[in-house]
Amino acid sequence: MKGPLVEPASVPDWLRPLVEISGKLDSTAFTRFTPPEDELTRAASVLILFGHGERGPDVLLLRRADTLGSHAGQVAFPGGGADPEDADVVATALREAEEETGVDPSGVRPVAILPELFIPVSKFAVTPVLAHWHAPSPVHAVDPAETAAVARVPVADLADPANRFQVRRPGTTYKGPAFTVNGLFVWGFTAGLLTVLLELGGWAREWDRGDVRDLDVALRDHLLATD
Repeated sequence: MKGPLVEPASVPDWLRPLVEISGKLDSTAFTRFTPPEDELTRAASVLILFGHGERGPDVLLLRRADTLGSHAGQVAFPGGGADPEDADVVATALREAEEETGVDPSGVRPVAILPELFIPVSKFAVTPVLAHWHAPSPVHAVDPAETAAVARVPVADLADPANRFQVRRPGTTYKGPAFTVNGLFVWGFTAGLLTVLLELGGWAREWDRGDVRDLDVALRDHLLATD
């Protein structure tokens, strides 16, 4: 199941392009990875929650606690694995977002479902749920053991070329987009998804793709700058 959940005309103009194109996308728009046929995957959902703040459209992100066993310290969309009692991918995304950030689901309107994406390192099959935060509520790190910080990040800051570069892992084939914004260092799955959403939403600006930094060095420099 993917595509619009509402009439595109019923969402704000700045969000409409993403809703309109959601049904025309497949996983190749976001990733080169496909789920292996002979390997079990775990279902998960993330909530891509767009609101409208003082500086225009923004998106809700969180930073995972440094003590977690996997993806420690990484910036992500709210979300996680599906529970048996979840009715569907939307229910999973809303439940996880409330548990992690305290967002009030009554103020969140799911507007589209994006293609399921495979994350090899965790073997999760992740379904991104696009939503409009029509009635924003206070958010915070509900459980510090899981979430270190929660932030509404303006789309304008994500699109700012000064906040963008690429990272690579020496000794591997990995190279991907990254952001340093609002005290957050965003890379990996989340940065890749944000990069495509900026393009599809019509927000992207030209940036220096030739600025490629070693991941460890970029992360260290970021931590020193925000210490």
